[in-house]
Amino acid sequence: MDEPSLQLVSEIGTHIAQRTRPNKDFIVKSLRKAVNALSQLEQCPQPRSAEKVAAALKPLANALVGGGLLQHADKDVRLLVAICVAELFRVNAPEPPFKAEHLKDVFKLIISLFADLADTASPFFSKRVKVLDTVAQLRCCVLMLEINCVGLVLEMFNVFFSVVRDDHHDSLISAMSSIMINILNESEEASQQLLEVILRNLIKRKKDATCAAYQLAASVIKACTQEDELNLLVCSFLTSCIHDRDTVGCELKEFYHEIIFQVFQCAPQMLLPVIPSLIEELLADQVDIRIKAVNLVGKLFALPEHHVAHKYHDLFVEFLKRFSDKSVDVRISALQCAKAFYMANPFGRESHEIITSVEDRLLDFDDRVRMQAVLVACDICSSNLKLVPSKLLSQATERLRDKKISVRKRALQKLIEIYRDYCKKCSEGSMKISDHFEEIPCKIIMLCYDNDSKEFRLQNVESVLADDLFPEHLSVEERTKHWIHMFSLFSPFHERALDSILAQKRRLQNEMKNYLATRKKFKETCSEEIQKKIGSMFTKMAASFSDSHKAEEFLHKLNQIKDNNVFKSLERLLDEQDFTIGQALKDDLLVMIGDTNPYYEFLSLLFSKCSSNIFSSEHVQCILNYLSNDDSGNKDLEDSSANLLLAVVRIFPSMLKGSEKQFQTLLKKMNPINDKLVEVIAKAGSHSAFNLSDIYPFLEGMCLDGTRRQAKFAVSAITALSSKHSVFLYERLIDSLYSQENVPTILQSLGCIAQYSVSTFDTRDEEITSYICQKIIQMEHMDAGHDATSVCDTSRCSESCQLKIYGLKTLVKSFLPYQGIHVKKDISGLLDILTRMLRESDSFVNADAVSCENDKAHIRLASAKAILRLARKWDIHITPEIFRFTILIAKDTSSFVRSTFLCKTHKLLREHKLPIRFACAFALAVTDCIEDLQFHIYKYMADFIKDYTTIARKRQTSAVQGAIIDFPAYILVFLVHVLAQINNFQFEVSQDEKLCADLCSPLFFVLQALVDLSIVDGDLDLVNEAVLYLSSIFRAIRKAEDAVDAQMTTKLHMLAEIGLFTLNSLNHGRISLSQAPRQVLLPSSLYRVGITKNDANSKCQKSFFEESYLSRVFHMLKSSCASQAYVQKPVKAIPKHARKGQHDVPKSNISIYGVLDLVTSKPDDLLRMDTTNDKTMRPDIPSGKRRKHVPLSVSGSISLHECSTIEKQQNIAFKHGEKISERNLLSSSDSVSCKGSLAESHVVTRKSKRAAALENSVTSSKDTVQHSKYPRTNLRDTCGSKRQDILADVSNKNNFSHGDPTEHSSLSSIKKTAATTRGLATKDGTSLNQENSAASVHGRGKGAETSASEVVNTNAYAGRTRRKV
Repeated sequence: MDEPSLQLVSEIGTHIAQRTRPNKDFIVKSLRKAVNALSQLEQCPQPRSAEKVAAALKPLANALVGGGLLQHADKDVRLLVAICVAELFRVNAPEPPFKAEHLKDVFKLIISLFADLADTASPFFSKRVKVLDTVAQLRCCVLMLEINCVGLVLEMFNVFFSVVRDDHHDSLISAMSSIMINILNESEEASQQLLEVILRNLIKRKKDATCAAYQLAASVIKACTQEDELNLLVCSFLTSCIHDRDTVGCELKEFYHEIIFQVFQCAPQMLLPVIPSLIEELLADQVDIRIKAVNLVGKLFALPEHHVAHKYHDLFVEFLKRFSDKSVDVRISALQCAKAFYMANPFGRESHEIITSVEDRLLDFDDRVRMQAVLVACDICSSNLKLVPSKLLSQATERLRDKKISVRKRALQKLIEIYRDYCKKCSEGSMKISDHFEEIPCKIIMLCYDNDSKEFRLQNVESVLADDLFPEHLSVEERTKHWIHMFSLFSPFHERALDSILAQKRRLQNEMKNYLATRKKFKETCSEEIQKKIGSMFTKMAASFSDSHKAEEFLHKLNQIKDNNVFKSLERLLDEQDFTIGQALKDDLLVMIGDTNPYYEFLSLLFSKCSSNIFSSEHVQCILNYLSNDDSGNKDLEDSSANLLLAVVRIFPSMLKGSEKQFQTLLKKMNPINDKLVEVIAKAGSHSAFNLSDIYPFLEGMCLDGTRRQAKFAVSAITALSSKHSVFLYERLIDSLYSQENVPTILQSLGCIAQYSVSTFDTRDEEITSYICQKIIQMEHMDAGHDATSVCDTSRCSESCQLKIYGLKTLVKSFLPYQGIHVKKDISGLLDILTRMLRESDSFVNADAVSCENDKAHIRLASAKAILRLARKWDIHITPEIFRFTILIAKDTSSFVRSTFLCKTHKLLREHKLPIRFACAFALAVTDCIEDLQFHIYKYMADFIKDYTTIARKRQTSAVQGAIIDFPAYILVFLVHVLAQINNFQFEVSQDEKLCADLCSPLFFVLQALVDLSIVDGDLDLVNEAVLYLSSIFRAIRKAEDAVDAQMTTKLHMLAEIGLFTLNSLNHGRISLSQAPRQVLLPSSLYRVGITKNDANSKCQKSFFEESYLSRVFHMLKSSCASQAYVQKPVKAIPKHARKGQHDVPKSNISIYGVLDLVTSKPDDLLRMDTTNDKTMRPDIPSGKRRKHVPLSVSGSISLHECSTIEKQQNIAFKHGEKISERNLLSSSDSVSCKGSLAESHVVTRKSKRAAALENSVTSSKDTVQHSKYPRTNLRDTCGSKRQDILADVSNKNNFSHGDPTEHSSLSSIKKTAATTRGLATKDGTSLNQENSAASVHGRGKGAETSASEVVNTNAYAGRTRRKV
């Protein structure tokens, strides 16, 4: 013990006490001496020494509390007093140096000193910290609890939390924490209040302060973990908040979720009893409680290294259920927690379950949930591209087709961000190209098919591919690599969409070049004509923008720019095909325009569309480099590279310019050669600087020795590059044909020359035709060893059969030239051959061969497909008989033939390259027993109805509301006629309901499809319109006779009666059939006038069936459909196009997706029985005379109209205001004008006959045709009255010239060719068309007897109305 120091302290205390009013200087000097002396003293462990020390310190202690120094106003004095107090506590410990009545004032002084700890810049800061450390070490603050100064304790706690700072030393924070912990451990009554202070600061985050208060509170909570009483207090408070919050009086009850989260981070063991109670909140009825519970549990699960989901599995299970909560807000809250959960432990089992839940929400019925799911899914994918869940990314990509535009837009934005990051990592080498990510641009390209939103039309997708898809500074080489891999995932629909995008870009660039040229040429001229021309160009260019009206306005503003440098730079930009240079030119143009220009945004988009920024010559160069240097042997990538090159060159052929030598080197290097590269030459040859002398040997080799596909494009390339070389090639091909070298390829090459170079082919046409017919189609069969194929493999045929088919294709191609060239040839011989192939396929195969049945099936298929191809240009020459045999292939004995034929028919109808009457094949195939094929049939018919109804509606104008030949319902005209020709149609003998139902199933199938609301997206007007048209068609048929075979008229009327009853039953009275059009056009090749005036005026027509019988037939058909309900399933052959809105559509009570149970009718019954009847009942009647030619009646109530060509069905266009004589004006009930019809352009006729026929037509009907309720219009008659020969017997048109209408095709001019084909179309020396030719010539003379254009009036009570002529 330091006696001098102790003595000094005692004296100082005495001196201070003696002064009644000591001044500040005295007090300060005295207290400083006391502080120094006290610092020299130590605690006395011995009681006697302690008593002595206490007695010595008592004067100073009394002076401090008795002299008013504890309340002194000066800070310096109070600081010294506080230091002395702390030292007195230290030296005098464990006994307090002050009496109990003075302790409160002492602690007030100490707490006020603590309040200044926030001022770290103060010179006294260190002394204040020393006092804090001393108080913390001595635990003297516990005395406040003993003297019941709970208020002071609370004040001290609050002071600590208010003054603590991030820049405070850890020892200072530790001292504060120690003081609070000691008090909490000793407190009993005040613990609740003190705990509230700590918890409040645990969750309080001040914007202008740091998180030091939180750290202090967390350290206190963490240190108190082992204290049972405090744990119990915390758990009790939180449990009360969870179960009965209203009874809790503390204001912190509103923040108990945050408290739980913060406490759990500090002391997770403290909340073991609390966490399971959160399950109750997840199940609460109140949505807000569930939302808060989900947010809390989600944050708990996301805490790294705590594994809360694994430890509390029941809680996790209930949390997962919140992803499918009935409340949208709860589901959104659950999704918002998913990313953090996944990132905390991406490899955990629970994380995989979370991913599954997110995937499910991507298909949620609420768009807000789907939007949030897209954001979460994309964020999860972006967090670590190498660990992307592939299914999650794929399903997120599918949201690009969401029914809500907002979801689609957000998905597009997020997916582009992912793809750009992925491209960057690939370029850096940290990732490899992956199909999962390349699916993103594939799906983006498919947005082209979404026509319901302007945000996702073709114009905007182009901008995405050009400017947004790839990072701005990504090299062309890297871009090309991604395009190549992307193209390996393309389907035909992707390629078609990309073609549309590139074609749109090319159209705009071409129009812009035309505009710049026009502007330059007529710079000084401002005539109105030039302005109109420029305005027309702007209209075309504006179509490439999503808002065409604004775009056109801005283009006119562009035209007003006076600075010619802008237009010169724009011209250079259009001509520049290098990507890098083009981007620099575009940037220079934008700088020239200036970002302050009000049209800057539009011009930026315009310049982007004018530049080669999707593909360029650099891309082409990179593709060729890839193909040249690819040693990986990846056939898929090689094919996709060639496909990509072809896709670019097909639209921008000049981009190959400059790479010709490298391309030729590649051709020599590749073995085997890629077919697509040969096609590239065909597309780009005329736009590139290929040296023909260098490349011709290669192309010639492809024509002679390559594959058939290679030969096709090689011929195209040669004919495009040089007509001289095509003549030389032609001779080489004929020589090779005679020498029997690689005949399939030679035949392909010859057929292509016939299409690309008609004049060249015509030089030896007859010779080639004769050779093919005699040496190939009628050739002797090969050895059985070469001919053998697997009997089970129905998709293959023998080599000899295949060669016949190739020969047939060559003949067909000679009648189908490209580029609209007219062929002046007689097609009757070819049609006769095709007819024989359809009817007597066994005549063309070796009956002893193992593959006989397969060969016959392939012969029938080839001939039917040939008819389909010819129908586009030669439909007027396809007789009803040929048509019937063709569509009956849909019921062929071979399932392969049936499916292939139907697929081909659907394809041509979808491309609008086939007359709609061929859609009857779908109805005839409905009884097929193969489930997959049945589903396709239903889809084919649905697609046909929907597509052609839309097109017909667009063409229909108010002036021609009575014309229905474009509508799908019109196929009933042909279907009924075909069904009537079926030989087992014997209702007049026995009215068997089952037989009737079986035979009428195709009719029922078409009718129920036409009245199905689901097919036309719930458009009731379209269905009602179809019902009216069908009613008119059936009533018209009941008034007509069969023009092919009069004996079949009764069957026609019976079928029409059945059809009307079925229609009425399906219609259920939704629309009155009395509103149906009164006049319907019927093809004169099938129907003729059959009812006299008296019959027409009679009040009723003959009925063949009792209503009860028809009712039984209808219910049998309907029940058979319902008994075998068809289950829809995805079809690979028919991918879904543009996404349709998922809104509810009213359904009709008739579903097209049903299967008719026709167990008594085999798939081939109709074809087999019909063929048999032709052979047995009328074997001696030539095909050309099987339809008697009977002059049409002059009755005005029924008349006919020839409208079989596809141009008449699909290209109807009306020219108004045309000046024609009043004599030639017809009402809308007389005819339908067909612009560009082959019948109008190419069928030989005479002007005088046309005029006579027209006059005869008008006169014959002027007295009896009632005024239609539809508006009249004056039309040019191009289908009938001006081409009277068309209305003659179709079978009598085989020798019509298909060339210039002014030229007459004589029999002698085609004698050799016709003789050759006729000779080969016969068997045992009998010519199939011997009488056809004679009938054709004879028919010309009688053409004037046929009424040119007449109408079936379906109104039985039509009055007579005189019409002006």
